[in-house]
Amino acid sequence: MSEQSGNAELREFLRSRRARITPEEAGLLPGPGTRRVPGLRREEVARLAGVSVDYYVRLERGRDVNVSEAVLDAIARALRLNDVERGHLFAIARHTRPSRTRSRPLPPQRVRPGLYRVLETLTETPALIVGRRTDVLATNRLARALYTDFDALPHRERNMARFVFLDEAARELYVNWEAVARTSVAALHLYAGRHPNDPRLAELIGELSLRDEDFRRWWADHDVTRRTFGSKHFHHPLVGDLSLDYEALAVTGDPDQVLGIYTAEPGSPSEEALRLLAGWTSQAGAASLG
Repeated sequence: MSEQSGNAELREFLRSRRARITPEEAGLLPGPGTRRVPGLRREEVARLAGVSVDYYVRLERGRDVNVSEAVLDAIARALRLNDVERGHLFAIARHTRPSRTRSRPLPPQRVRPGLYRVLETLTETPALIVGRRTDVLATNRLARALYTDFDALPHRERNMARFVFLDEAARELYVNWEAVARTSVAALHLYAGRHPNDPRLAELIGELSLRDEDFRRWWADHDVTRRTFGSKHFHHPLVGDLSLDYEALAVTGDPDQVLGIYTAEPGSPSEEALRLLAGWTSQAGAASLG
C-alpha cells in the first residue's frame, strides 16, 4: 500500500465508522437544522475525541500521518469501535506513515508435516488450515466433501473467498449465504490492514470486485471482523441440513495460519449427517484406490 492509498483507506474507514453512529447514540444533542450526512459530523467526532476540528479534518483527509496512539485511542472511543475495529484503525494508521524501507514480498506459507498428520487423524469432523487472504492451505477428506475438493483446483483458486463468491455451489451450500459472504469480506479487510502491500491480495480484491457486485458493494462498507468461533448452517447435496459449530485455532509459528475444526452436537441429526458424509467419503476413497 502506498502512502497515498494508505491515507485513502484510513479516510474511508473513519468515514464509514462515524456514518453509522447517531448523535443520540454518542450521547450528543442533535444540532439545529437538517443533517446533510448520516451519523456523526467531523466536528462531533473531534469534540468527543478531545481534539480540534481542524486536526480531525486533516486526519480524515489523510493530511496528518503521524497521529499519536493516544489520539487514535481517543478517536476509537469516540467512534465506539470494538476491539477488532480498534486494532484495524491502529494498523491502517501505521501504514500511512512514510517509510524509507521498501515492502518485501511475503514468503510462501508452508504447513508443517505434523499439522498434515493432525488433519489426517480427524476422520469424523471437517478440518482445514486457512492462511493469508483466506487461502486454503490444507484440508482433510471430510472438509473436501463438505465444501469442495480444493486439492483438485489450481493453486491460485484454493481460496475460501473465491469459493464463497465465485462458486455457484457455495450459494446453495450455505443456508445463510449473505452472512457468510459478508463475514468473508470483513475478514479480508482485516487482513488488508495488516498486509496492505500484499500483491496477491490486490489481485484477489480486483478479481472479486470485477466479477461480483455483492463483493464490490460490501468491500466499500469497510467492515472488519475476526472469526474465532461460531456456528454455520449448511444444506449439503448428499446429506441434507447440518448445523456445525466451528473453532478457529491459531497455529503456533505463523500468525496468518488458522486451523478450523467443525463439530456437531452429540446425538443431533447433524452428527448423524456428518457420520453419513464420513462414510461416503471413505467409500469414495476406497473406490478410487481400487
